[in-house]
Amino acid sequence: MIAGLVLAAGESSRMGRDKALLPYHGRTFLENVLETLRNAGVARSVVVLGHHADEIRRAVDLNSAQVVVNAAYRQGQTSSLQAGLRAFENDDSTAVVLCLVDQPCVSPETVRHMVSTYERSGCQVVIPTFQGQRGHPVLVSRELFEELKNLAPGEGANTVIRRHREAAKFVEVNDRGVLLDINDSEAYRRLEAGEM
Repeated sequence: MIAGLVLAAGESSRMGRDKALLPYHGRTFLENVLETLRNAGVARSVVVLGHHADEIRRAVDLNSAQVVVNAAYRQGQTSSLQAGLRAFENDDSTAVVLCLVDQPCVSPETVRHMVSTYERSGCQVVIPTFQGQRGHPVLVSRELFEELKNLAPGEGANTVIRRHREAAKFVEVNDRGVLLDINDSEAYRRLEAGEM
């Protein structure tokens, strides 16, 4: 089974307000990401919250997802990744699609294509590209979970992905959303104005 892991614990300091709660196409960013995973056929999703976790839980219907609260979210994204991966220790997930809450524009077709590439190839990592540029989400095999959980503070998932470069597949997708990282108010303004 392929699962989804959505990182939504950060302080959104560059944005000035919680990215998880930003509206986009009638839903919040977080709801858009979860809907993409559901529409792609991902049966189980884990959402990692931290900053303003209670506020996000009140505002977003998270009944279809397991929520993990990362009390150490100030230590950075790696701590949230590690907290989320611990939720998969005793299940039958073979891989996770690692999603960032500030990328609400990825299509379900992209996720489906990544999952089918993983299932056909037996690779350990699937990374989408658009016009040759690497994007997100990234699919990571269970074989790499322990390495990811053992990353030092300040190291990111790319540290592990680089170590296993030969076991990674890059898949070209017709989805600019894999490159759209909405992490500040100017990027959000451009997204709302249709300039991205």
